Amino acid sequence: MPRITKEDLNNLIQDPSGKNRAETAEKISREFSAESLSDSERLLAEDIFRLMVRDAEVRVRKALAKNLKQTPLVPHDVAATLARDVDDVALPILKFSEVLNDEDLVDIIGDNADSVEKQRAIASRPHVSEIVSATLVDIGHEDVMVDLISNDGAQISEHSLQKVVDEFGENERIQKPMIERNHLPITIAERLVTLVSDRMRSELIARGHIPEGIVNAVMTQSQESATIGLLGDGAEERDVELLVEHLHTNNRLTSGLILRALCMGDVAFFEAALARRAGVSLINTRILIHDSGPFGLEAIYNKADMPKHFFPGIRAAIEVARETDLDGGERDRERYSRRMIERVLTQYGDLGVEFDSDDVDYLMGRMLQLPSERNLPQQ
Repeated sequence: MPRITKEDLNNLIQDPSGKNRAETAEKISREFSAESLSDSERLLAEDIFRLMVRDAEVRVRKALAKNLKQTPLVPHDVAATLARDVDDVALPILKFSEVLNDEDLVDIIGDNADSVEKQRAIASRPHVSEIVSATLVDIGHEDVMVDLISNDGAQISEHSLQKVVDEFGENERIQKPMIERNHLPITIAERLVTLVSDRMRSELIARGHIPEGIVNAVMTQSQESATIGLLGDGAEERDVELLVEHLHTNNRLTSGLILRALCMGDVAFFEAALARRAGVSLINTRILIHDSGPFGLEAIYNKADMPKHFFPGIRAAIEVARETDLDGGERDRERYSRRMIERVLTQYGDLGVEFDSDDVDYLMGRMLQLPSERNLPQQ
């Protein structure tokens, strides 16, 4: 690669045309990026850059930005000045330069709220921090959101993702890259279930955001049915509590949902849901639910303001839960769920209790989806 010579500088002095200045900028910045300069040459080059970033010719500044965009040695003040320039100059620096810090990027976004191209460049950086993502989300240009959500290197908080779903939840340009992200918080997955098309719902399941075992429930049941399956087997306690809190905040932690979840064998969800509705700690709620006496379950059930006509079914389901453990064998979830639903329906039939027709339809529908007892492997 040719080195900058005294002759180059003399030519620049004798012919200070925009074309010559751009060629000189190209040459110096390429050598600087190649790290082939001595310390004294590097200091001289940095001083030349500080002059050229103020050059009136855009092509001069553009030549600098093109060649300095990925070098970590460029002075911060030079990179920051180029990043605030017109789009032709700024975009390569905004997209690639690691010299820019979060404070620089947040300031540039704030100063360029109407510049979609600058924001798109920042959203497409190899690494985007949560604070930078949040700043982009607050402005909320659709094209920027597509780039940001599509960027695997972008760290996006759950709060920011909630904002994106609020604004663009029904927009397929946003739905698709969101589903394709490596990890989605359970609360975001729960909201997407009810917003996306059947095709995208299948992809949501295929990518592991929703357990494969509840495909039928997600595809054919109501929002509540799909929600029950979101946690899947072996869910972390924190995920259960997050989902319960999310549903409660959005007025979707209904008594019907709680009963249906319990009938599907999701005791952890049932415990967390009653605790949240009753305003009682999860530990104390569990003690009351699983009290061997006749009063603990009823006390916490009433405290949670659950419908009285549901209680016989709840009690029957808890009895099954006490008597039956998942055995880890083939189709154990189906055996467990069938036993639970049969006991609940039998309990209501024996007592002649009026039961909401939607809930009966749901439970009967689940029964029809489950293999018959004789077709299930016995343990």
